[in-house]
Amino acid sequence: MKRFLPALIALTIASSAFAQPAMPMPGTITVTGTGHSSVTPDRFSFTVGVQTAASNVDDAVNENNRRVANVIASLKKAGAGDKDIQTSNFSIWPQQDYREGQLPRITGYQVSNSITVRSPKVGDVGRLLGIAISAGVNTASGINFEVSDPSRGRDTGMKAAFDDARAKAMLLAQAANRTLGRAIMIREGVEQVPPQPYPMRAMAMEAKAAVSEVPVESGTQETAYTITATFELQ
Repeated sequence: MKRFLPALIALTIASSAFAQPAMPMPGTITVTGTGHSSVTPDRFSFTVGVQTAASNVDDAVNENNRRVANVIASLKKAGAGDKDIQTSNFSIWPQQDYREGQLPRITGYQVSNSITVRSPKVGDVGRLLGIAISAGVNTASGINFEVSDPSRGRDTGMKAAFDDARAKAMLLAQAANRTLGRAIMIREGVEQVPPQPYPMRAMAMEAKAAVSEVPVESGTQETAYTITATFELQ
């Protein structure tokens, strides 16, 4: 009988352990919330250029240089600084005559020089565009508006995203006859909606007279903030 006693004690202890009620683990719910903020751009940029053509490279380049120099001088006289003007492209390509059964024949050369203007003075964009056109540019590719400080509007957008997530979680908790507890995990993400370039058609004609200020509106830039949050359910 004594030899069965240790085994009986071990069995009793094991049975008692299994009889202990497990500690209830709180349920959780994970949701995603989205918030938005809109801010006014505080920088702009636009790209304009001069295209010239001539029967030889020297004439095409010299004419282009003269006109681009006039554009840059006019922009600086209007208030654009040295750091606001940047050459963004310079190219030379031959103009060729293609005839069936013959090798292409070079008939002349086309030169293109583009400059990009950037400035924090958003109100000057239309005036500077008009001045550049009057000074001799005959190509333009677009206007971009930017927000220099990415943190602008962040607090508002992030709080709106969290409020959205909590509202979703509370609705689902009520539907499940549960009570929403504290947030135990928050993960953030940001999706910036880039400002759309303001389209401009390429201008092929020469600017014969002074051009008035180009009407331009900067609008606002919207940023979407997204957070994923996990809440306790009680």
